[in-house]
Amino acid sequence: MSLENNISTKLNAGLAVEHLNIENESHMHSGPATDSHFKVTLVSEDFEGRRLVQRHQLIYKILADELAGPVHALSMHLFTQKEWQAKGETVMPSPQCKGGSKKA
Repeated sequence: MSLENNISTKLNAGLAVEHLNIENESHMHSGPATDSHFKVTLVSEDFEGRRLVQRHQLIYKILADELAGPVHALSMHLFTQKEWQAKGETVMPSPQCKGGSKKA
């Protein structure tokens, strides 16, 4: 199973997922790792009444093994259904990494 599929499986098992999008953004960063940088957009009723830091902590707990190993960076966009609809069901694209060996 790919790392992206593993992340999806764990998030779906650990939360009441209404919308989930996982983007492998490793190609936007320097270094040889092909599965190291991910962007997660997740809508869940489990986020109701939780501050942003508490939402992040839920994800950190669910993906503890991945974050301790192959995942170097995880961009998280975590919403309730109401928040997601208010944003027009979109998130901003991630910027290109300007660090490491990449040229700006």
